[in-house]
Amino acid sequence: MSEVDARLKRAERSIMSVFMTLKIPGDPQALERYAKENPDKLKGIVEGAKRHGLIAHRFYGAPDGGGLMALDEWPDNESFEAFFAEQQPAIQPLMEAIGVTGQPEAVFWQELATGDAYGWGA
Repeated sequence: MSEVDARLKRAERSIMSVFMTLKIPGDPQALERYAKENPDKLKGIVEGAKRHGLIAHRFYGAPDGGGLMALDEWPDNESFEAFFAEQQPAIQPLMEAIGVTGQPEAVFWQELATGDAYGWGA
């Protein structure tokens, strides 16, 4: 690989987004009930996230009812952290309503250059 190609690869990595998984020890059915009963509250949280650069967001529930996962795409870790700190007054009642029993765990993921990407516009 030439020096120019190497610099381009480094530049690509520096502007790539990150995925964040947030493992939440709560009840998936309670989240769906909360969303149905409080759509404006969830939309407000998402609007706050979008102001901080949120690219994409989904919630997933474990089939056995044993927990939730938020899957987000952000420009960088700091954007998520700023959003989460700012939105705590809105997020805390949601966490209580879905029976969160412990601290949510955020993990950030960066795409690896493996040459086998498929789907999602690869």
